Amino acid sequence: MASFTSLYSGSSGNAALVGCGDEYLCVDMGKNCKTTLAALHDAQVEPHRLQGILVTHEHRDHIAGLKVFLKKYAIPVYGSSATLDYLAEYDLVQPSTVLIPLEGKSDQIGSFEVASFATSHDAVDCHGYRITTADGRQLALATDLGWVSESVYSNLQNADLVVLEANYDAMRLKNGPYPYYLKTRIASARGHLCNTDCAAALARLLAEGCEKFALCHLSNENNTPELARGAVQQAFEAQGAQIGQDGLLKTLSRHMVTAPIEF
Repeated sequence: MASFTSLYSGSSGNAALVGCGDEYLCVDMGKNCKTTLAALHDAQVEPHRLQGILVTHEHRDHIAGLKVFLKKYAIPVYGSSATLDYLAEYDLVQPSTVLIPLEGKSDQIGSFEVASFATSHDAVDCHGYRITTADGRQLALATDLGWVSESVYSNLQNADLVVLEANYDAMRLKNGPYPYYLKTRIASARGHLCNTDCAAALARLLAEGCEKFALCHLSNENNTPELARGAVQQAFEAQGAQIGQDGLLKTLSRHMVTAPIEF
C-alpha cells in the first residue's frame, strides 16, 4: 500500500515521505538534521530506506537540513538542474552528494517513477512532483506557488492523492502585521497560494474524480488549519459535496508528524 507522511510542513520547514513497501522518497528537508531524524524515528522510517531526496527549490525552509543529513547518509538528491547547481555552488550539500536533474523527463528512483513540473514561485527554479509507486498509485505534490496554472493543474489531475499548498487567508494577510512589500510578495503570482485558490483547484479535482487531498505549507501568521479547511469545505459544498463523505481532506502539521495517508 502506498502512503504519504508529512514530517513537518510550514514556513518554518517542510519535509514529507512517500512510501511503498520498504522503500521511501523524501520530499524536501527544511529543518535541521536532528529534528528530521527525530521525525523519521516518529514515523518509524529508517534513513537507509530513503531511495532519494526530491528538492522542490532552494529556499531554506526546504533544504536547511540537507547538508548535515547527507554527511551521515549518502542518499542521491533530485531536482531541477538550476536548483541542484545552486545547492552545489553555495555549499548546501556535501561535495560527494550525487545530484541528479529531473526536469523534462521521468526517472526511476528505486521502485518509484518520478516526474517533475514547474511551479510559479520566486525561487531559482521551483518544481512540484508526480510520483507513481510500484503498485501503480499516484501522488501529486505542489507547494510554493503563486497560482495554479493549467500546466500545474494537468499534473494534479487523476492523482490518487493531491498535496497542495494552502498558505494564507487573504483577509488575514491583508490585515496582518507583515510589511507591505512582504504582503505583496506573498500574494503575487510568484508567491504563495491562498486558501480560496487552493480550494477552487481541489473542488475542480474532486468533480473530476480525485478523492484524497492534503493541505500543506500553511502560514503560522496568515492562516489557521480551520480557515484553510473551511475554505475547502465551502468550495466542496458549493458543488454539493462534503468532506468525509465525498473526499478525504487532511491538514498537515507545522511541527508534528502527520499520520500516514494511504492512497
